[in-house]
Amino acid sequence: MSRVNILSVCGSGTVTSTMVAEKLKERLLDDGYQVHATEARPTEALNMAQSGSFDVLVHTSPLPSGDYGIPVINAFACMTGIGEDKFFADVVAALHGVGK
Repeated sequence: MSRVNILSVCGSGTVTSTMVAEKLKERLLDDGYQVHATEARPTEALNMAQSGSFDVLVHTSPLPSGDYGIPVINAFACMTGIGEDKFFADVVAALHGVGK
């Protein structure tokens, strides 16, 4: 089992980001990942992503421009359920891309 650290971002940094994080924890377990997720607001995302503590950033709110230094994936599909399988596949591909 590979441990991964995911930064989950939504407008308030609590509700939607937590929902996305929980879905990732459940779904990626089947792919052999133990997910540790941290929730944040968009205003915190750039500094947190650049800290070197995270493998991937997922978001449901617009993010400030900048070099996040890690893969950034739109998680809006988790809110609607439409395109959710592609979202999870994109996260797994991004994790493979960072050597996880």
